[in-house]
Amino acid sequence: MVSDDDAQGDLCAFFDAARGPDGALDEIMRVHSLHPAGFRAHDELYRAVMRDSSRLRKVDRELIALVVSRVNECHY
Repeated sequence: MVSDDDAQGDLCAFFDAARGPDGALDEIMRVHSLHPAGFRAHDELYRAVMRDSSRLRKVDRELIALVVSRVNECHY
């Protein structure tokens, strides 16, 4: 995986955009650093599903994601 110190150009910008409110970058996002096109696609899909849907409120989308993660025993 590419470290923060080694990230350059677009990858550095993607890292910054994917950071949480605490400034941390989740490891699942860092894994994508090995395949920047995959990182870009993952980010675009996430944004389309979680932010661009007008049928559900953001809080409802987040609650659905939380329940699915719990059912899948995903700690991410």
